[in-house]
Amino acid sequence: MVSARSVDRQLDACFSNLMVSSGGGRGQAETGGAVPMLSGWKDLPMELLMRIISVAGDDRIVVVASGVCTGWRDALGWGVTNLSLSWCQQNMNNLTISFAHKFTKLQVLTLRQIKPQLEDSAVEAVANYCYDLRELDLSRSFRLSDRSLYALANGCPRLTKLNISGCSSFSDSALIYLSCHCKNLKSLNLCGCGKAATDESLQAIAQNCGHLQSLNLGWCDSVTDEGVTSLASGCPDLRALDLCGCVLITGNYHTYDFFFG
Repeated sequence: MVSARSVDRQLDACFSNLMVSSGGGRGQAETGGAVPMLSGWKDLPMELLMRIISVAGDDRIVVVASGVCTGWRDALGWGVTNLSLSWCQQNMNNLTISFAHKFTKLQVLTLRQIKPQLEDSAVEAVANYCYDLRELDLSRSFRLSDRSLYALANGCPRLTKLNISGCSSFSDSALIYLSCHCKNLKSLNLCGCGKAATDESLQAIAQNCGHLQSLNLGWCDSVTDEGVTSLASGCPDLRALDLCGCVLITGNYHTYDFFFG
């Protein structure tokens, strides 16, 4: 975890670089008007604070800096729309819960994990505060249950891209519920979601998610030709379909003719 002191040092360095590159430190503008002297990064206007964070390019700094002062918290809460916590190797669940209420304008959130950390409580926190969320990556979240999908369905109806690959505990009933509420989905990754991806859930997706363009059904061994055929008729914009490992697909229904013929 990055310490607040480390963040201060990096922000001070960014501040110094910014003042040098912009010719800061001169007391008079070229027009002869007075220019307020800035003694440190905490005195910068919010727009410049956001610029420094953008230049730093490290989401760890964003998370820690949000707790430095009220000004940082407010600026980041309104200005940050894209955040990744994939760097977090421990305590991602608690970290997600602690920041969700600060970053209410998030549109893209990546919570991909090397080892499973996230629990339903973290996803519920995101769903409660991040109503504008459009893209969410929960891949390899083995600990999540249907509670997470229900929470996303109710709290994040504007989702257009969802990756829940490897979330093997989700049921098809929860996925059906999600499809009824997140009708703007364009990209859905269900690789390894053998319980969730069934013919019934695919039929619901076909009925509710007509804008779907990409669907990964890799190793979803309950899917048959019937489910894929329903996608062909209900999702006319579908351009990418991964059926690797779908052992029940036979091709007897000439499924691919629906998509490409």
